[in-house]
Amino acid sequence: MARKKKAKPFRAVTVVKEMARERVGRPPAEKIVVEKKRRPEKHKPTLGKLLGEEDPRY
Repeated sequence: MARKKKAKPFRAVTVVKEMARERVGRPPAEKIVVEKKRRPEKHKPTLGKLLGEEDPRY
């Protein structure tokens, strides 16, 4: 026989969030933030690094 699912305890937070979604709407999806300012590298890359690795920024 299949067992019954255990009832989850009541949480006020979930009810409040559901009500807010009905009234205001869902929050916008998260956006990926691209770093605008990037510190320059302290040392120039060696020839071995230039030939062996691809650019990490892409």
